[in-house]
Amino acid sequence: MALTFPVSPEKNVSLKKRMEALGISESDLKEQFVKASGKGGQNVNKVATAVVLLHIPTRKQVKCSIYRTQGLNRYKARDLLCLEVEKERTPEKFREKLGAIRKQKEKQKKRAAEKYKHNSSENSETED
Repeated sequence: MALTFPVSPEKNVSLKKRMEALGISESDLKEQFVKASGKGGQNVNKVATAVVLLHIPTRKQVKCSIYRTQGLNRYKARDLLCLEVEKERTPEKFREKLGAIRKQKEKQKKRAAEKYKHNSSENSETED
């Protein structure tokens, strides 16, 4: 039986293809369930919803406790593991992405500063 998660079938297929492309198989993964902490109330405090995933060949370990349900955390842990393996194999690709994100944030910062400056000058004129 194929491993499925409580997400859309498209996301399940996409994750499976991504794992195959990176050479990650389910037999290479060691999965543990631990109690999460933080928001979520009684469910998080009593049930082991957090997932710790270890990829044995690369010794990469990922812990995911983003969601309140174990199934979604299992899906997200595999997604994060794929991201870590991709990051290790193609670091230049991620440097480019980081550079683009930094440029975008700088642009947003400038726009916000100009907008704030513009709004504050309008306010001071109307107060006079």
